[in-house]
Amino acid sequence: MEKWDEELIARLLPQDEELRKHIEEHRRYEEQLEQFNQRPYLTTEEALEKKRIQKLKLAGRDKIEAILAKSRQR
Repeated sequence: MEKWDEELIARLLPQDEELRKHIEEHRRYEEQLEQFNQRPYLTTEEALEKKRIQKLKLAGRDKIEAILAKSRQR
């Protein structure tokens, strides 16, 4: 994430509930993925869950980017 994006997020976070929700989800997904990455081996179910979380994290990132882009246009 670029520095100006981080600054924009810091400015918008107190007033934008949707952005706050997506940022919190993104952090939660990151923590879950980190737990999977620390394991030397994943079962098939765990590997599928990891993929699912990665997709959710990416979708959340897209939503965050859309909110930031909309804010930049103002």
